[in-house]
Parts: sequence; C-alpha cells; structure tokens
Amino acid sequence: MSKKAPRAVLKSHMRKKSDTRVGRNADLMVQLNLLLVLHRLAEESRVKAFEEKTATIKVHHVKAVAKKLLKSTRG
Repeated sequence: MSKKAPRAVLKSHMRKKSDTRVGRNADLMVQLNLLLVLHRLAEESRVKAFEEKTATIKVHHVKAVAKKLLKSTRG
C-alpha cells in the first residue's frame, strides 16, 4: 500500500468525536487497525471463495464475510 491516510485529517476527526485526550501516535494505531481488518477480510473472503470452488473472489463473497467480520470486531 503506497499511500497512507492523511494524519491531520484523521486526528481532527478523532478529536471531534470524543472528549478524551488523543495520544501522539493514535492515528497510526487507527491506520494499522484498519489494515489488519482489511487483511482479515481478504483472507476470509478467499476462504469463502475456495469453499464455493471459484478461482476469483467476488462481491458476494466479500459481503457475506463482511457481515460476520463486523459483528466480531465490534467492541
């Protein structure tokens, strides 16, 4: 992944949404967390496509896995 999320924009969104203090590297932690979730989504979509014996990952594979993944990652 060549581009990173703009740090200033991300920090401003984080400050608007909460009244708590935001650490120096909180924006980087958010970006890393996003990358982990995307990686997990890709891996589980690949497994779902393999179970259905297709060579490519299609939209319905991602949507089916995304529902389960979002439920499991909620805090």
